[in-house]
Amino acid sequence: METLKKFEPLAMLFLIVGALNWGILGLTDTNVLAEIFGTGTLTDVIYVLVGVSGLMFVPRLLEEMHVGRGPHPRGV
Repeated sequence: METLKKFEPLAMLFLIVGALNWGILGLTDTNVLAEIFGTGTLTDVIYVLVGVSGLMFVPRLLEEMHVGRGPHPRGV
């Protein structure tokens, strides 16, 4: 788990790049990554890295939401 923590700053960078790309794509129909790197393997690798980076932060998100810890707060 310590090894994953070392990659968190890089993963956060990929998440920010991915979020900016999706935001610009939604607003202007311009895929910035495809404009910079073309539509080849490198762009696909970047998309995979963005996806893996998102998955790396799922446990932290669940921890922050207190999912899986003790009884449900509403008692359901």
